[in-house]
Amino acid sequence: MNIAMSIFKLLGSLALFLFGMSMMSENLQKVAGEKLRSFLAMMTSNAFKRVLTGLTVTACIQSSAATTLMVVSFVNAGLLTLAQSIGVIMGANIGTTVSAWLFALIGFSGGVATIAIPLIAVGFVITMGKSKKRKSLGLMIMGFAIMFLGLSMVQTSVDPAILEKVKELINGWSRFGFWSVLICVLIGTLVTIMLQSSAATMALTLMMCSNGLNFELGAALVLGENIGTTLTANMAASVANISARRAAAGHAFFNLFGVLWVLILYHPFLWVVSKVIMALGLDNPLVSGASTFSILCSIAMVHTLFNISNTCILVGFTNKIVAFVTRLLPGKPEDEEYRLQYIHGGPLSTAELSLGQAKSEILHFVKICREQYELARESINTTDPEKFDELYHKLEHYEQITDKIEFEIAKYLNEVSEWDLSEESARRIQAMFKVISELESIGDSGFNIGRILQRRNIHNATFDEDMVTRLGFMMDLIFKGFDVMEKNLDLGYAGISDISNAQDVEQEINEYRNNLKEEHLLNLENNTYSYLTGTYYVDMINEFEHVGDFMINISEAIIEIK
Repeated sequence: MNIAMSIFKLLGSLALFLFGMSMMSENLQKVAGEKLRSFLAMMTSNAFKRVLTGLTVTACIQSSAATTLMVVSFVNAGLLTLAQSIGVIMGANIGTTVSAWLFALIGFSGGVATIAIPLIAVGFVITMGKSKKRKSLGLMIMGFAIMFLGLSMVQTSVDPAILEKVKELINGWSRFGFWSVLICVLIGTLVTIMLQSSAATMALTLMMCSNGLNFELGAALVLGENIGTTLTANMAASVANISARRAAAGHAFFNLFGVLWVLILYHPFLWVVSKVIMALGLDNPLVSGASTFSILCSIAMVHTLFNISNTCILVGFTNKIVAFVTRLLPGKPEDEEYRLQYIHGGPLSTAELSLGQAKSEILHFVKICREQYELARESINTTDPEKFDELYHKLEHYEQITDKIEFEIAKYLNEVSEWDLSEESARRIQAMFKVISELESIGDSGFNIGRILQRRNIHNATFDEDMVTRLGFMMDLIFKGFDVMEKNLDLGYAGISDISNAQDVEQEINEYRNNLKEEHLLNLENNTYSYLTGTYYVDMINEFEHVGDFMINISEAIIEIK
């Protein structure tokens, strides 16, 4: 009975710890998420900056998994190259050691729980403000306090007699020699995979070490944690493109290689750790009788030296790692055409980051529509029947692509909308739904242009040179509309004060349409072309005017967010 109750208390304490860590990390990303993403995308010009970027972002948000997921999404979108992503992931592994030091230095001190309760009160008071960032800041403080409260409860949740038996069992494995180290590596890996958090496994390891677990076996658990933590990125990348899967594989290679060479040099590595710890004025962890504080700091030092030394060894071989994972996952480039570029594996950890990802996907949607209208321009100008048939099928294919993209983005936005959203985020989602609907309509119109031209060809009607020229000018106005629409979408509601640029283009399209229709009536009176030819000509003009309406609707949706 005592064993069952101790297990449930331990699981509850771990759940509280993980909840606090998740709460802290998510709200910190809300406070500075967009800046962190911009920093992550920008600071990658050389190997040192890549490592520093991963280290800084992970040290800030206290989650190497969140950093790695951002990296995978950036690689998936083409914002980071594979080589850049591997450098950032190396830095993320170093950054995650900060949490180990926090746990070792203050997590198991007697007063941390006493401090945690007042911090929760302080955080709650801060959340009572109206400012969205202030609320997130308060929740971040509360998450930080809950995390350490859970950590304190982890230490006291298990019955001391049971904990003593577990400690004796694990320490007893030392009689198996090096096999005991391998067993602990395996346990560390499995526990991290089950908890989906290397920080939680690290907390358990430190708890065991604070209660007398052999330092050498505790260090082996840390190595296992570094293997288990790679699963998160590989799960996220499993539904992404080949470059993202390679980035996740690079993360796994980095940690597996590090564990391998450390195991080969296990005792010399621990000797180096002991010398560093002794240089800091603490007890030698390899000698019996070392203080608990020295053991905890030594475990944190194992984690730190493992990642720093592994990065120093491998950072110069980034290109070799890229070549290796490319051979390991060769991929099929043709399979990547027209798939979503930014959205894969579900929403990110916060609504703000997820909406930023959706915005990037919408801008990619615009580029797809623009490509379709380039084909429509060719269709108007070609007189070769075989060439037209080829272009017609491409226009039809693009229409199907726009349908699929609208559905996938809408599905993603529906998932995000189920979260607890701020009023501003809710307005952004509604605007995005309207935007993708209008873009899908633009895709439909692109195919309609092809269908009008196909019906014209079936009835052996042709557009004369003047008609083609006028339709070409109308197409120029449509592309001008694309430029303005894309600019307004990129700037977003926070970057534009009005949409006069979009209104001007729509007015130009409407005025030119009116002029062409008046001219069309005169041409019919003068028998310049047949009535049937004129019908298809006017249908084309009307379709272009519809596209102009869809475009202004998109700019209006953006400005209405305010």
